[in-house]
Amino acid sequence: LAQAVRELFHADNEIKIIGIRHGEKMYETLLTNEECAHAIDMSDFFRVPADKRDLNYDKYFKEGDQKRTELTEFNSDNTELLNV
Repeated sequence: LAQAVRELFHADNEIKIIGIRHGEKMYETLLTNEECAHAIDMSDFFRVPADKRDLNYDKYFKEGDQKRTELTEFNSDNTELLNV
């Protein structure tokens, strides 16, 4: 990212790698496991329909849903990275 910004502004200053700071994340969650269960793969992006569930817990305790999605959490660490 620093290199891309440097090129954007035609800067030539040195980029210093300082490492991760306390409390800083290594990546951002873009799509949680729960969202993956209902996400629709649109090829270039995922569409996540609004969660319109009600609080009728009988659906989960009596009927249940054994099906689990094939998708796992989608985050900035496990997706295709862009180049500069």
